[in-house]
Amino acid sequence: MAARKKSRSRKSSGRKYSKGAGKTVASAMRRKKSGTLRSGKGGKGGKVKSRKQAIAIGLSEARKKGARVPKKKAA
Repeated sequence: MAARKKSRSRKSSGRKYSKGAGKTVASAMRRKKSGTLRSGKGGKGGKVKSRKQAIAIGLSEARKKGARVPKKKAA
């Protein structure tokens, strides 16, 4: 029997998100907690209550600032 090597997928080295993106998300989470984070264009929507939505808003703001953030997944 011939011994076969198993091919293992390796984790990519480096960060997925930049440090700046993390700070922007943390800022959005703080605004959610204080009740000032709002959804919609220009903050015209309602108050954000969902944790996931707060993270999404933070990542979106980080993208606009030019931080390294993976592209949005297509729905």
